[in-house]
Amino acid sequence: QFRDYVRADAVVGASVVVMHHGQVTARLDVGQQDLTGNVPVGDSTIYHWGSITKALTAIAIMQLRDRGRLSLDDPITRYVPELRQLHDPYGLVDRITLRMLLSHSAGFRNGTWPYGDGKPWQPFEPTTWNQLVAMMPYQELLFRPGSRYGYSNPAFVYLARVIEQLSGDPWDAYVQKNIFAPLDLRRSYFRSTPYFLATRRSHNYTIRRDSAAPAGARIDNGADFDPGITTPNGGWNAPLGDLVRYVAFLTNSTPSGGSRAHYDGVLSRASLEEMWTPVVPMSEGYEAGADQFMGLSFFLLGTGARRIIGHTGSQAGFRSFFYFNP
Repeated sequence: QFRDYVRADAVVGASVVVMHHGQVTARLDVGQQDLTGNVPVGDSTIYHWGSITKALTAIAIMQLRDRGRLSLDDPITRYVPELRQLHDPYGLVDRITLRMLLSHSAGFRNGTWPYGDGKPWQPFEPTTWNQLVAMMPYQELLFRPGSRYGYSNPAFVYLARVIEQLSGDPWDAYVQKNIFAPLDLRRSYFRSTPYFLATRRSHNYTIRRDSAAPAGARIDNGADFDPGITTPNGGWNAPLGDLVRYVAFLTNSTPSGGSRAHYDGVLSRASLEEMWTPVVPMSEGYEAGADQFMGLSFFLLGTGARRIIGHTGSQAGFRSFFYFNP
């Protein structure tokens, strides 16, 4: 089934793993990580994980909550007063809570840039905080805060500002210290690829179909790109092995080398379960009537023994997803 998907969508290179109790029970690598260099996908290939990054930001917020530094019901304007510049037809911007941002129910826009015409002089994403602030007076709340689901990338940039203010660390450094290091995710990083990992980084490709290339012209966009200030909503780069260790932590599975006490030092099971509690039903892009909800940064599918939790990612030619039964 995975091979059929790769073939049907002209994917250049891809990997999939199946896990049980923290152990990899099956793995398949298909295609190449670098067409020009003729480098096949392998165990050490580093992919970009896009919006799966958002859960790292959410876990960091929960860590600070558990340490008494914040409440999920704090207003975001306490930490990001610049948001008062948004056009607010509801008069409720000061009542938007961190919980609403975590559950994509705050009313903020989906995309970071207000345009998407792809001109070569435009940066991939906003590179600095002041660019986002400069755009705030020209944006508005799209719906009444807390009333429904509406996916938002900027919401997680705003949450990252909270983390930076309370911890004194840049967001990248905080995650490295408090999530990557204790979980032993040694080959996970943000922004440009470290030199010692450069040969393992997958390139990203655009497939173009036209009369001159009906089978699909593969355009190599290179290995690295800069998500800029939006790294907290989509900047994680890592080989699949690091994601295996991360999912072992989420599923409380010790065979991967962790322990329950060690995992609780990162985030308690009770706080993870709180993140997997439904907040708002999801509607965008999902089948009508399906039992699907947004938790605190996680997608929740089904209930009871059939409850499945996960997230997806889509950025710069990469497509990623993970799902687990807790």
